[in-house]
Amino acid sequence: MTEPSNPGTASTGGARSHARAQAAAATIAGPDLPSDVPSAKITWSQRIPAGGYANVVLGRGTRVRLSDPAGSACAHVLLLRADAPWERLNVADTVKVPWQAYLSTSHPLLTDQGRVLATVLADDSGHHDTLCGPTPEARELLRLAGAKQGLSPRDIAPSVSFFRGVRVSPDGALNATGSAPAGSSVELLVHLPAVLLVANAAHPLDERAATDLDIVAWSAPDDLTADHSGDPEYQRAVQNTEAAWTAMTLEMTA
Repeated sequence: MTEPSNPGTASTGGARSHARAQAAAATIAGPDLPSDVPSAKITWSQRIPAGGYANVVLGRGTRVRLSDPAGSACAHVLLLRADAPWERLNVADTVKVPWQAYLSTSHPLLTDQGRVLATVLADDSGHHDTLCGPTPEARELLRLAGAKQGLSPRDIAPSVSFFRGVRVSPDGALNATGSAPAGSSVELLVHLPAVLLVANAAHPLDERAATDLDIVAWSAPDDLTADHSGDPEYQRAVQNTEAAWTAMTLEMTA
């Protein structure tokens, strides 16, 4: 026996009215905007619930703040060059080149071409991971996010995770270290136009359900002129990045 149809949606006009009423009743929660950033500079913001994802193209000189308001978010992050998506975050080089597996302030997120896609500018969490990669759920969310930018599953490389910590013990075992207190955040500076893909899902070594993840991006081109690390490896990567940007902009204006 079939259920009777909703008479209110039997016509195009009724279906339209019903859909508009549903949209009007929906509550879409946004992130808390930072009080230290002028609202006119904010270019994008989103609250990502557990099991959700986001995708956005960010310009060079964008600063991105990822926040963990409830203390159990897990941001699986992948960056790709917007103008050349074959060049993307390379987690192995991100760990190897700076001689450091643990992400924190001044750490570059590198491509396999020795260029900086983003630098970690601020970090009051300290609970991150470059070693485990995403869960199957998070990888599928990243694939969905990538598809919205015209990317295929083969474009979804290993990601880094923010707000769920992992440390290596002397015997080589990987150990989850949990999360920082609620309200912690991480800030990234984008050095090249980039596609940002983010999935908010549990970590492979920490199966706690994720809570909301907030992301706010704003224009901060002056941050590109500052020296964020004196390490020679970082300096070379920045030089490579600036050379690529200069070549690209010259070609565009020729």
